[in-house]
Amino acid sequence: MILARIVGTVVSTRKDSRLEGKKLLVVKPISPEGADESGYLIAVDSVGAGAGETVLVVSGSSARMAAECKDRPVDAAIIGIVDEVKLDARHEAELAAARRK
Repeated sequence: MILARIVGTVVSTRKDSRLEGKKLLVVKPISPEGADESGYLIAVDSVGAGAGETVLVVSGSSARMAAECKDRPVDAAIIGIVDEVKLDARHEAELAAARRK
């Protein structure tokens, strides 16, 4: 799974008929701390996510297993909206030390 933030939308008036009615969103992978990572993905929204939300994205064959994506030409799907990310105490301490540097 990929932790990502929604940063845009894609409008496509001509596409595979199996994608008709599906919302396509641009997502930016992020670290657990919320820092941007490299690259972008276009993902089919299967959970009603919106702009700026942190989401869970799956890709490849896992994306095609999402309820809204079965039998569709999909390589990335948004399957969850993230409420909170918590790291264990050791990793939180590492992050705090890195921020102080």
